Amino acid sequence: MARVTFEQVRKSFGRVHAVDCLDLAIESGAFVSLLGPSGCGKTTTLRMLAGLEQPTSGRITIGGRLVNELAPAHRDIAMVFQSYALYPHLTVAGNIEYPLRKRGVPRDERARKVAEAATMLRLESLLGRKPRELSGGQQQRVALGRALVRDPAVFLLDEPLSNLDAKLRAHMRTELIELHRRIGKTMVYVTHDQLEAMTMSDRIAVMADGMVQQYGTPDEIYRTPRNVFVAGFIGTPAMNLLDATLSLAALSIGPISIDLPAGLLAANASRAAPRAVTVGMRPEDVQLAADGVPAIVRVVEPTGHECLIVYDLAGRSVVGRADPDTRPRPGEPVRLHLRVRNLHIFDAAGGGRLNADTQCGGPIP
Repeated sequence: MARVTFEQVRKSFGRVHAVDCLDLAIESGAFVSLLGPSGCGKTTTLRMLAGLEQPTSGRITIGGRLVNELAPAHRDIAMVFQSYALYPHLTVAGNIEYPLRKRGVPRDERARKVAEAATMLRLESLLGRKPRELSGGQQQRVALGRALVRDPAVFLLDEPLSNLDAKLRAHMRTELIELHRRIGKTMVYVTHDQLEAMTMSDRIAVMADGMVQQYGTPDEIYRTPRNVFVAGFIGTPAMNLLDATLSLAALSIGPISIDLPAGLLAANASRAAPRAVTVGMRPEDVQLAADGVPAIVRVVEPTGHECLIVYDLAGRSVVGRADPDTRPRPGEPVRLHLRVRNLHIFDAAGGGRLNADTQCGGPIP
């Protein structure tokens, strides 16, 4: 196991900053996901950690050792890519043992390590097969096995599940969670899939425009997003984000005025009123009720285990959750209960969070 740190790391391609002023500390033995849309800098960050890209400036350490100038082979890391990159002419056993053969590990030790990895990944019955005879999930487990036998300090995983279908992805998420629990090694996982990040990670670094927008546990990031980007990126369906006006302790969404409970906002956040804000509401905090704010049903989307309903709230589109038997008719006027204590309030200009629990997001270690 090893602690990984990025200290003011920047990677520029000409005038484009793919990664900008990155400060990040990944504790030894943690499973950390770098999460964000395409082009946010997450893969470049992983490639710098692996030694496949050199940082323009800043420091990268693994286990307290500066690795900026070290070749990938000397960083004590193993990488699993999006493509399985298996040798088609080798068997499963041959693919798993390949890095050991390259390092001159004796045959008996190679056989022992291959057997251990195969048992851990449930590949024992497949050791004699070629990659073309395997399913996508089996090939991915072989790629993991090849990384496992190296016994590295840090595992780097670059969107390893993106080529699998939905059922296999769900299965492999479980496999990776169990694998991490068994071996306890530091894992850095790159993904654009928030479900993967939320279900597998100890901590998540949400990235955009080459910068970490928030670093915290999945629960912290979901419940107290630091800014509008994180709020809108995390959650399925996405958080409802509406333009509003904040006046002292009241919030106006068009003609609708909502009284805010004491303590919802940080000190002095509501004193410079009125001010333009963005208010966020999770779909689970928008519920049908006998009384509440008026709305009109636009679209009803049954999903089996629940029903998603799109409402018109003061001319704004809002998504709410309901139980699977709730089926209002499109065009029907209804009343909505908004869980006011769960509202997320952001500055309209800068996008930063105004809620009193901002510190839950915390500074990036």
